[in-house]
Amino acid sequence: MTSFYLSKPYQPPQAPQNLPLNVPWPLFGGISPDQFMKRYWHKKPLLVRGAIPAFGLSIKQNEALGSPISLEELVQFADQEEVESRLIQSKPWRFDHGPFQKKFIPNADKPDWALLLQGMEAHHPAAAKILSWFRFIPDARLDDLMISVAGIGGGVGPHFDSYDVFLIQMSGRRQWRISEQKDLSLNPKLPLKILQKFQCEQEWVLEPGDMLYLPPHIAHDGIALDSGCQTWSVGFRSPSYKELLQEGLWRLAESLEEIPDLEKKFADPKQVATACAEQLPAELITQLKRQLERLQLNRIDTLLPGITAYLSEPKQQAFFNAPKNPLSPSKFLKKLAIAALVPKPQTRILSLGNEVFCNGDNMSKNQSVAVNSAWAELSANKRLKTQRLKSIDKTSLYEAYLAGWLDFEDSRSR
Repeated sequence: MTSFYLSKPYQPPQAPQNLPLNVPWPLFGGISPDQFMKRYWHKKPLLVRGAIPAFGLSIKQNEALGSPISLEELVQFADQEEVESRLIQSKPWRFDHGPFQKKFIPNADKPDWALLLQGMEAHHPAAAKILSWFRFIPDARLDDLMISVAGIGGGVGPHFDSYDVFLIQMSGRRQWRISEQKDLSLNPKLPLKILQKFQCEQEWVLEPGDMLYLPPHIAHDGIALDSGCQTWSVGFRSPSYKELLQEGLWRLAESLEEIPDLEKKFADPKQVATACAEQLPAELITQLKRQLERLQLNRIDTLLPGITAYLSEPKQQAFFNAPKNPLSPSKFLKKLAIAALVPKPQTRILSLGNEVFCNGDNMSKNQSVAVNSAWAELSANKRLKTQRLKSIDKTSLYEAYLAGWLDFEDSRSR
């Protein structure tokens, strides 16, 4: 096995904006995204050998490829406050949250440890490009890309996830054992969520370039077989109905502040004398029901804006730097005609019909048709270059730029 120290870093390509959904992809072993979603998504596991053909081709040319991000770089990321990192050591099991100074992370040749780095798409362009491959799945489902680097024997123990995940082997080998067992009870004596009883049903060794897809609640255990083993995990979240409805209702309650009529006091001039004073009055119930019907609170359309806003919120660790020398509105417009405006890596953008939500805010509210069209293009393509806008001052697009949510492509690459 070629040492990862001697490998040439793999350079993942950016996926095209219009993904071919009905033609075979090597990423899925020669089936199309359409077929993958129908046969496997949220249903059953899929192992793909050579999902990234470049790794196999490089071996034939006697030039092994390695991870796009070296172990040394990952160790540096682990020392940053804005990167969510965890260090897991087994024999015995131990779990610590970062950031970590380099001296606290074991050397690659030490066994039984794993370093996990969450949300790496926000910190390295290679991780962001890997995510672009999966944009045939709704953005609202995307969680993040996590990188696990480990010494021999390193892992997190047998466990299960409540979300869909693509496990891409980027460096070294990892043994995966999986099970569709129904018993998912956890060992209460351990600091990690490790299954109390794991019964392996299938197992494989993944080489660089291989990929394993697992739907939710498939028990699995991954163990590094080589030092510096790297697995890149693309995870897709599955919020509970409770979580979505709570967040939607909370934002809906906030929006009631914008309806002056609701400030009116309840009045009951038709209230009759009652012998049941302890009961909530029928007149109050009737009037509240009328208000709810007027507000259409019995329709899902009323909740969807709040739910979309919630799903567009960035990660808790996301930090946005405003431009040091922001362009004036006029210079912003001139640059927009010649350079592309793109979201910062931490920025999330989602659409609900013609409305666009960015980092938890409705960017379409009280905006011109041209500005809303620009946001729609940003949401769909994650890139905007236009000469259609005539004015930008005091618009949500310019405000997002000033907040550090958006930047020009040439500025971000420097």
